[in-house]
Amino acid sequence: MCSLSRAILGALLSISMTLSQIQEIAAQVTPTGVKNIVLVHGAFADGSSWAKVIPLLEARGLHVVAVQNPLSSLADDVSAAKRAIALTDGPVLLVGHSWGGVVISEAGTDPKVAGLVYVAAFAPDDNQSLVDASRGFPPTPGLSEAKPDASGFLSLTPKGILEDFCQDLPLAERKLVLATQGPWAAVCTTDKVSQAAWKVKPSWYIVAAEDRMISPELERQFARTMKATTLEVKTSHVPMLAQPDKVATFIIDAARKISSQ
Repeated sequence: MCSLSRAILGALLSISMTLSQIQEIAAQVTPTGVKNIVLVHGAFADGSSWAKVIPLLEARGLHVVAVQNPLSSLADDVSAAKRAIALTDGPVLLVGHSWGGVVISEAGTDPKVAGLVYVAAFAPDDNQSLVDASRGFPPTPGLSEAKPDASGFLSLTPKGILEDFCQDLPLAERKLVLATQGPWAAVCTTDKVSQAAWKVKPSWYIVAAEDRMISPELERQFARTMKATTLEVKTSHVPMLAQPDKVATFIIDAARKISSQ
């Protein structure tokens, strides 16, 4: 082989190795599978409840949208989630916290939704409401602190937020949650899911073992019924604020695994 041919072959091999290295690095940074994450907050909250998780997901190359629920009815919140889903380019992993689990159970039948992640969330069956899905379990300390106003919207008392909703957060953060809580229409508790998306979509569930808003045993029952991939964390009702690293990693793993389901 002449020296020119050897030089050309060497250059080609060098380019090939460089491309291989780039692809390997990209595979480590950008997850395979679903790239769009739509986050649905729960009652007594707003989209800022995902503030610690969002940058962790975006750092892994995921496109993240946090829905701002009106918290006025199941239909209104589902519409808000579906608008966010419609604006994404490609399949979506839909994530719901608390009441947001009811929302994603209804909105998750959207064809663009490839999977569901429930974070300390309600997961009603077909034709069930939040109340229906909770039967057989006693009221939790936190829900007893939900007080109605003259318009039929519920808000948690300061005691409910500070001692039951997010009791494991630093006091300054608990006060921020109190200041930003979203009043929740009481009618939401009896609005029924028509077709539960978790029955036809792959699902994941995070159980909050120290939850004082939803019984941890009820959460475990939801996860078992769904046959969901399950993670249990020792937190209050807000794992995404108390242990955001674990929640983000769980969501990232779910996004990666969707394509193999």
